[in-house]
Amino acid sequence: MSRGSLAPVDITPSARRLTGSLRDIGYDFLSALADIVDNSVGAGATQVNVDIVFDGENSHVVICDDGDGMTERDLNEALRFGTRREYDLGELGRYGLGLKTASISQCRRLTVASRRSLTYRRVVSRSLDLDHVENTDRWEVIAPPRQSVVTDYVTWLDDGPGTIVLWEGLDRVLPDRRPEGGWARRRLDQLAERSRDYLGMVFHRFLEGDAARRFPLTITVNGEKAEPWNPFAPMESGRIELPEQSFEVSVGDLYGRVRLGRFILPSRDQFSSAAEFERMSGPLKWNRQQGLYVYRADRLIQHGGWSGIRAVDEHTKLARASLDFQTDLDRLFQINVAKMRVAIPLEVKTLLERPINELCHRADSVYRREGREVAGTTEKEAPEARTSVDGRELGAAVISAALEAGEIDSFGRVMERLRATSPEFADRLGW
Repeated sequence: MSRGSLAPVDITPSARRLTGSLRDIGYDFLSALADIVDNSVGAGATQVNVDIVFDGENSHVVICDDGDGMTERDLNEALRFGTRREYDLGELGRYGLGLKTASISQCRRLTVASRRSLTYRRVVSRSLDLDHVENTDRWEVIAPPRQSVVTDYVTWLDDGPGTIVLWEGLDRVLPDRRPEGGWARRRLDQLAERSRDYLGMVFHRFLEGDAARRFPLTITVNGEKAEPWNPFAPMESGRIELPEQSFEVSVGDLYGRVRLGRFILPSRDQFSSAAEFERMSGPLKWNRQQGLYVYRADRLIQHGGWSGIRAVDEHTKLARASLDFQTDLDRLFQINVAKMRVAIPLEVKTLLERPINELCHRADSVYRREGREVAGTTEKEAPEARTSVDGRELGAAVISAALEAGEIDSFGRVMERLRATSPEFADRLGW
């Protein structure tokens, strides 16, 4: 059979089957909510209000912002899976899937209402309803049903542009049985509290006004402000900040720059208060919150862990580092649709290894000094208790001295030479 005579065949995927698969792309409730807030940030919003409302089977989640808003054409395009629009450098969007996939991972009906005009109160609205998609097997958005609670929220748009995103039919959030019960109510109450903390962490630079935007962002969840959780405790006077590192990265056709910030948080007794020490332990607590905090365009993607560069260790629990890159390196870092996973490429790991190990040696020294002070066996107080020095502790002290003297590059060459000529001593010193 001649291949040339075979005409192209349309193989548009089944809307019913594909939307069902896209529900399981990897979001949890918190990451799905953060993806909607990404859109608000991208639209220049200064205020984002999240309401998580318990009402039995009619429970819903609504996200309102005062961003630029959308025209009817913009809205239809925004609800397309794989939108045709291009994303500028620094925009938090990536694949043109977030609004849809994040929403349907949690609910059966997504409704968006938006106002673009500054002078005319023209509100456009559309719904992506999974029941409609399953019944028709077509990629269609429809007018919101009359019983949709979006009508209760459109007053948000009375004073100017903005967008409302509504999740209804929370089948992935509420239990199949007794969605009106006490467990379901407690579930939504807990999600509201966790959402407030999570958004305060992921968007802390925007909330603090540190991100490159004209006005700081305010986020509320059920009427309470999300407070920024900055993992590096900038208000603590006992924090140690090591010199920032900057690296040029060039792999294939990709070129960009990554920045590494390095911080050692104060030990318990050096914190401003016991309550603040506990708050800064983070959602995963001290040991699991040590490590890399990876930021893509100022938005936190990864919070903790050393990404295979080294192991988590009790002695380095005070060490935290920020790794920043821009959206032009997305392919290199393999950002996934849900923005929940980032892969540190080997080329970048190689660059990070030495400064990360320097940070951890210094943090180890701080930790051990705290342990001696708590035990009452500092050299000043009890020299007889210090008859020997641990090799790794000595190594950490030498590295700290090199850092403070500004000779860490020269010292790095000494370390490499020692590894080559006397590896057993390098091991004993933790180098």
